[in-house]
Amino acid sequence: MSSQADRAAVVAVNEEFYRAFEAADLDAMRDLWVDDGETLCVHPGALPVRGTSAINRSWALIMANTPYIQFFLTDVETSVLGDVASVTCTENVLTADDSVEEGAFTGAKAVATNVFVRTADGWRLWIHHASPVVSGEHHED
Repeated sequence: MSSQADRAAVVAVNEEFYRAFEAADLDAMRDLWVDDGETLCVHPGALPVRGTSAINRSWALIMANTPYIQFFLTDVETSVLGDVASVTCTENVLTADDSVEEGAFTGAKAVATNVFVRTADGWRLWIHHASPVVSGEHHED
């Protein structure tokens, strides 16, 4: 597979990840992950979760407690190096939960790194790390 084809396949799987989250489709989310004890997921503001079983439980809890979520991805960059690929992006999030008045939404921003590995079944998610953005637009490094 060419580099362009790999890149397009990784972008497609990354988009599937966010669609599964938005749809609260736990089965689709499970299918995206490598089934391994070395998988890693860091949800914004949370401690790392290791291993596919624990990650699946974390997604089930998040999906059960998030009545609405929508992502608008910006600053998307994709890299492929052999059988490993990464996608970095800014997650611009629109959400509603029990802390928000009914019919109202709240917004947030996180930066994410999604690392994929090539498997016999195609590209699968190995690492997801999202961190909330707390600095302003014009911060000094």
